[in-house]
Amino acid sequence: MAVMRKSVGLSTSTSRPEPPTWRWAWHGWANALVLGWLALTVITATGATTAEPWLAVHLFLLGAVTTAIVVWSEHFSVALLHAQAPDRRWSAARLALLTTGQAAVLAGVSSDVTVLLAAGATVVTAAIAAHAYVLLRMRLRSLGGRLAPLVDYYLLACAALLAGAPMGALLGSGVGGAAWHERLHLAHAHLNIGGWVLLTVVGTLFMLWPSAVGTTISGVTHVAARWCLRALAAGLVVAVVGMLAGSPLITVVGVGGYAVGVLVAMVPFAATLLHRRPVSGAAWLLGGSIGWLLVAVVADLVLIASGASGDGLALLGPMLLVGVIGQVLIGSLTFLLPVVMGGGPAAVSRAREHLHRGWAVRIGTLNAGVAGLALSPAAGWAGPVGLILVLGVGADFVLRAGWLIAPTLARLGVRGRITAFGSAAVLTVTAIVVAVAFAGPVPLDGAAHEHAAGGAHAAGPAGARTVEVALSGMRATPAVIEVPAGTRLVLSVTNTDSQRHDLRVDGGPRTPLLRKGQQASLDVGVVAADVKAWCAVPGHRAAGMALTIKVGGAAAAAQDHSGHTTATGPVPDPGAAYSTGFTAHDAVLPPAPTGRLHRVELPVVDKEIEVAPGLRQRSWTFGGSVPGPTLRGRVGDEFEITLVNQGTLGHSIDFHAGATAPDGMMRTIEPGERLVYRFVADKAGAWLYHCGTMPMTQHISAGMFGAVIIDPPDLAPVDREYVVVASELYHGEPGGEAVTAALRAGTPDGWVFNGSANQYDSAPLPAKVGERVRFWVVSAGPGSRTAFHVVGTRFDTVYREGAYLLRPGAGAAQVLDLAPAQGGFVEMTFAEPGGYPFVDHDMRHAEAGAHGVIRVTA
Repeated sequence: MAVMRKSVGLSTSTSRPEPPTWRWAWHGWANALVLGWLALTVITATGATTAEPWLAVHLFLLGAVTTAIVVWSEHFSVALLHAQAPDRRWSAARLALLTTGQAAVLAGVSSDVTVLLAAGATVVTAAIAAHAYVLLRMRLRSLGGRLAPLVDYYLLACAALLAGAPMGALLGSGVGGAAWHERLHLAHAHLNIGGWVLLTVVGTLFMLWPSAVGTTISGVTHVAARWCLRALAAGLVVAVVGMLAGSPLITVVGVGGYAVGVLVAMVPFAATLLHRRPVSGAAWLLGGSIGWLLVAVVADLVLIASGASGDGLALLGPMLLVGVIGQVLIGSLTFLLPVVMGGGPAAVSRAREHLHRGWAVRIGTLNAGVAGLALSPAAGWAGPVGLILVLGVGADFVLRAGWLIAPTLARLGVRGRITAFGSAAVLTVTAIVVAVAFAGPVPLDGAAHEHAAGGAHAAGPAGARTVEVALSGMRATPAVIEVPAGTRLVLSVTNTDSQRHDLRVDGGPRTPLLRKGQQASLDVGVVAADVKAWCAVPGHRAAGMALTIKVGGAAAAAQDHSGHTTATGPVPDPGAAYSTGFTAHDAVLPPAPTGRLHRVELPVVDKEIEVAPGLRQRSWTFGGSVPGPTLRGRVGDEFEITLVNQGTLGHSIDFHAGATAPDGMMRTIEPGERLVYRFVADKAGAWLYHCGTMPMTQHISAGMFGAVIIDPPDLAPVDREYVVVASELYHGEPGGEAVTAALRAGTPDGWVFNGSANQYDSAPLPAKVGERVRFWVVSAGPGSRTAFHVVGTRFDTVYREGAYLLRPGAGAAQVLDLAPAQGGFVEMTFAEPGGYPFVDHDMRHAEAGAHGVIRVTA
């Protein structure tokens, strides 16, 4: 046992109290830094400031964990390589550089100062690069030993952080916007946690776990460690490439390879456990971390494979941060601090007894807290309870370890005290900066009210104007809100994104942090001047999640004679001429394709479309057109639609022609993501498909709809088939305030067939005398009915919502009446040449764009 302890730098052979040495001083103030970061983490997470979870997580990972890794990986490398310890003065300088960089990163993100963030990230990168150089130099110059390859874990961990740190800086500065945010976020998290932290953890556990248990290192450790490192490194590289490329398949392969590496590591870990049962608190903490490591890696693989993002992947947070990393950190320090702080066997024994007192209760409490945090999405009460348990154990350890280190700090020389006080000053300044930056004014009168998903909005103050704001895809919609000066403004904020967001008004109140589907009412107060609001989660404002409240302007008070608020710009004129080069939407419906499986890739594209003569506006589209591509098949056909979000917001798709659980394939995907939607068309009809992301009226009115035609089994052949999708037209920026107000009032600017007003007046649909013509019609709404009518003829066949209402020889019909989302078809023949208008016979609709012509020739 003594030989094994010496091999990892844990000798306890001294027989009398040692005088203060650089080793004592080094471990005294270096681990005091770790405890300082831990204390800030606990204070932040308990709500002593209004900081976001981002801050607590990074105080823990970037602060406490990174500092501990730098200190202890150098310590273990010296022992494993039988190398001479680096000059402690240079070690202290590197650690001071790291601490300065950590403080700058946290302060830069918290205060939204990109230059400070970039400078801090550069300093952190330089400090880790210097640390890696020291380890590599020792590795190359040493004679090594059986455990020397474990240092390679530390070197690869440094490489992972050097790759992950720039990604964190890009996230904080918003580079790439919404399209790259999720990719960078996943890659950054996996490099920093799976690479920098967990590579270090696994490499250290190969030697520290047997030592804490009190047995020798297993004979299979050396082989397992080599193969484990290969699998972990290769898997991590492949996974990060897949995440940055937006490829789910490559990502799953990489995460699967990483999981194989963890399973390999479990072989010697299990062998140690079979050889001897843990008896100390430190050993049980390390054992618990190994168990959570296995659970977290398997969960990561399952979640990534299932396409989870945002809150789905957030389930891993408690397992990794507390279950694995937190327990490893506390367990390691519990085991190591009594030895490295010196003082002789009696002092070591007293220190161990002090740190281990009540260990069973504390370990049980900590792991119960991890379970509670992990279960919080399913049981809301479990989260706060779990957090209290975890923070209680964390605070207890900080106090116990601080009591142990304090005497050593008191014995430091002048140089050591200056170093320790300098580090304390950096930590204090960091705490003040981030607290002030994140705090902001907090409403004391209940100005921000949180609601559960789907709950009703809180009523605003009497006389106040309420505007709905949606947070999704690194955008706040509407991006601009215009109000007359003196307006009392209330924002009804809904998070429709998979990530958590809030909304903070500059110099005013802020909402709580909202999960997907949660709402909050934010009383801005009386608006006298322009003001900005943004999501305060680090990096989100820089990525574009912000809005501006403007005073005055034509749009603030412009109303037509009906009271309908319009967007800035002209009201559509359906009677004018379309621009040169305009091409009408192809209304011809081709026959159903052969084969029973139809695979279609459907990109979501933001595109400028001429929606009325001379009037162009940005639309959200499926496939770059409004409506989206028409899909056709027969009863029993299978459709496999790959939705690719190339837009700027989160979107989804809902096919009425299939039956599936809405929370699966209908979920919202963020820019850059893909989703495969499969359904079997087991019922005939003319079906609508549309974006199902809330607020749905905004997405449908912006152009995100189309038709699926499933032929009835007895469908008779005809000479020509056309398909028209009827919808409302709202002029203005999608999601803008004017469009939102018009949608709420139910006052469109026009009504159209196939996305553009009166387009078939100048590009008539052809037919010939005596031909049988079938018109498939789908009503997309989102709010208006459609009364499809062809002037000058009658329908001898009417099919609506899956059933024939009329067949040839049984009379005639004049209108196909459809509510929003209904569909069907009509058939007719033409007795003589001429122009036959087709209209929505609600004449308000026909006169405002829902009009076209069938040109019949002999």
